Amino acid sequence: MSHAPILAPVTHYENFPVASILCPAHLRPAVAAIYHFARTADDLADEGDASPASRLADLSDFQGDLLAAANDKPFSPRWAAVFRPLQHMLGQYQLPLSLLTDLLDAFEQDVIYHAQQRRYANDDALLDYCRRSANPIGRLLLHLHGVQDATSLAQSDAICSALQLINFWQDVSVDAARGRWYITQQAMARFGVTQADFLPTSHSENAALLIAASASAARALMLKGAALPRKVPGRAGWELRLVVQGGLRILDKIEALGFVTWRTRPKLSAWDVPVLLWRALWMK
Repeated sequence: MSHAPILAPVTHYENFPVASILCPAHLRPAVAAIYHFARTADDLADEGDASPASRLADLSDFQGDLLAAANDKPFSPRWAAVFRPLQHMLGQYQLPLSLLTDLLDAFEQDVIYHAQQRRYANDDALLDYCRRSANPIGRLLLHLHGVQDATSLAQSDAICSALQLINFWQDVSVDAARGRWYITQQAMARFGVTQADFLPTSHSENAALLIAASASAARALMLKGAALPRKVPGRAGWELRLVVQGGLRILDKIEALGFVTWRTRPKLSAWDVPVLLWRALWMK
């Protein structure tokens, strides 16, 4: 899947900061358990040179161990370091199992789409992928903080889907080189572009217009959820402010590049930290 180093001190599954200094100490074991589950599954789907069939078999076995852990049954020793702490957190916090299986479903879809070189037909199909690949993380974290009202969940989904989309438009050069394609067929037809327009040597104006429109839609989606940090208690709310501002800052950098992210990948640096802190401070 496409990865997103937005304010996260890790290199794999990075849609959320992991057990950071802003996370309440009593929740860090639970956050770490969720992260290691997601990271391990992501690695099974994406790392190394295993065949698609082998990846899918591993993900199926991984899901079997998840179900065993959730039902207090023995799981295989292969991923005991993942499921031993996760089993405890599933019981202690009553984590919704469906959110974890949604993540695995998204990872399986990534394997299949990459192997078959399938393309997402339209925005609805891409957002459905985000619903399973990104939104469960936000909902799991809200669950840990006891925030479960419908409005907050919808705002969380907007932030997480926006982050995933921002990742896609940030990583066009990386994903295209690896044969991964998140630009939809509908968008390509609308702007009259082909895959060749996203080669590193391309100067396609229409491709830039497509990325600009996609970035604009991601920004609008992020802003739909931007009120959520005020509802999350304590330091975690400040962490979420930084997550939102990190995503918006990446969009600023995409725009500053002229939206040609198939040629250059924008990223955050230490110089961005004061900007993010200032913007987080003044979020309404």
